[in-house]
Amino acid sequence: MSATARAVGIDVGGTSVKGVLLGDDGSILAVHRLPTPSPDPTGKGVVETVAAVRDALTGDHALPVGVALPGVVDEDHGLAVVSVNLGWRDLPMRDLLSERLGVNVALSHDVRAGGVAEARTGAAQGVDGVVAFLPVGTGIAAAVLIDGKPLVSGGWAGEIGQLLITSGDFAGQRLEEVASARATALRAGVASARDVASAAARGSETSQQVWNETVTVLADALAGLSATVAPSVIVIGGGLALAGRQLIEPLSTELARRLPGLRLPELVAAAHGDAAAAVGAALLGLEVVA
Repeated sequence: MSATARAVGIDVGGTSVKGVLLGDDGSILAVHRLPTPSPDPTGKGVVETVAAVRDALTGDHALPVGVALPGVVDEDHGLAVVSVNLGWRDLPMRDLLSERLGVNVALSHDVRAGGVAEARTGAAQGVDGVVAFLPVGTGIAAAVLIDGKPLVSGGWAGEIGQLLITSGDFAGQRLEEVASARATALRAGVASARDVASAAARGSETSQQVWNETVTVLADALAGLSATVAPSVIVIGGGLALAGRQLIEPLSTELARRLPGLRLPELVAAAHGDAAAAVGAALLGLEVVA
């Protein structure tokens, strides 16, 4: 029996706007992408692109729609607070999107939407209480979810990639300038973080050093997060997570060293891959009409 279309989820990324048509069994029935118009200071280009993606996925304009945005997003007030790449500041994107699409749009932040997907239908499905989602890709940010609901705090929750390192070899740099997948690859002089992991496994001393540095810096940040909100599970996503056990095992060990006497979170790899934000946006869209 084939699934019935249930909702549309759209993830506005730095290079592309990706949409998914979500079935009533949780499956992805269709995917469509278009280039992201950037810069787009009025937001009108993104709104029209989102509409084009929705229309390519379905002709049923009554379906619920959720849209995940980059930057700092205040879901409570429907605002794109800041997006440097797109040139946004305090844009009422929920209202702009809802008016254009003809439905009440669920607006979310891309990482928090990804966290919703992983908490409800992904790697942390069925886990009660606090769950954290940490995609490590071009940048780094975290989502904290409590019983499946993301913590927003005016849009500023989870921006751990902006933490300044104050001591050691990387003093003066932000976390994501050292430990993101992109930064890890650049330091090793290879194309991707997965290449760093592969070279390290083959015995490359340079890659081993770079990988260990990234793990150490990530462990410092996750220790603070763990001691503060005590997630039972931290889902690791993004390009760095493609290394699997080669990341999860040393990161778990380093995290345990930093949390003596405290409950340790279980670290697991993400399940939804690069579709997480769009899937989460669709799930949030369903709540608007629930």
